[in-house]
Amino acid sequence: MRNRIFAVLAIAILAGGGLAYGTYNFMQNQPVKSVAMATEPVVVAAADLQLGSELKKEDLQVTSFPAGQTPAGSFKAPAEILGRGLIVSVVKNEPILSAKLASKEAGSGLPPVIPEGMRAVSVRVNEVVGVAGYVLPGTRVDVLATASPTEARADTTSRLILSNVQVVTAGTRMEQDQDKNKPVQVTVVTLLVTPEQSERLALASTEGKIQLALRNPMDQGAPETPGIRTAGLMGAAPAVPVRQVASSGRRRAAPPVTQTAPVPPPQPTVEMIRGDKRAAEVIR
Repeated sequence: MRNRIFAVLAIAILAGGGLAYGTYNFMQNQPVKSVAMATEPVVVAAADLQLGSELKKEDLQVTSFPAGQTPAGSFKAPAEILGRGLIVSVVKNEPILSAKLASKEAGSGLPPVIPEGMRAVSVRVNEVVGVAGYVLPGTRVDVLATASPTEARADTTSRLILSNVQVVTAGTRMEQDQDKNKPVQVTVVTLLVTPEQSERLALASTEGKIQLALRNPMDQGAPETPGIRTAGLMGAAPAVPVRQVASSGRRRAAPPVTQTAPVPPPQPTVEMIRGDKRAAEVIR
């Protein structure tokens, strides 16, 4: 009886294995049906491109997107955008869109990068003023000016004059160093400012000294600071510069000083307890 059971199990295992093997071979020998999907060509960047770059043939390549899924403002052939400048940076395989390009008449370089109503002003810096070379295109800085309003050394004041200003170029190049996040030695930094800010920046760089302060790009605050003088820095005078009022030829009389009589010290007293009554006796 036991031998019959083992025999039946062996036959069942062999039959099941044979059936599975046959099914597997049958599925592997079935021809693969390919379904053709409609696609459309889209021009993408062949490498990382920085803002202001003039598009050349080797900078572009064509890839296929599913029909109806192409990005708005994309192009189908590189010839449509050759010679135009980028107003934003793009990365490899990123579609080139019309919103990322300057107009055909604007050309390439710095001018098409400047937004309407803004100005690009360059200031000369050194290793210290340029924050050890870490002021790179795309970073944001504060501008501090140090000057004397009266040409007197004691009135020399340092104050924050511009806040959250974007750096457009560093040196003669618009792109960062090949090794990203590495400092670059530059002598000129170009800042993107409004016309009013350009006047303040030009005056500060001409009449005094300027210093750039690198800031976190996520920090969008614009603090108002009173400034500090040399005497206030060392604690010899108030830190905030004192506004001087123009005299009319006559000095104003100082207000009279009123002196108050000193308060006499309290006299010694002794607390007397008589039964359930308490009284304070002054010792004369």
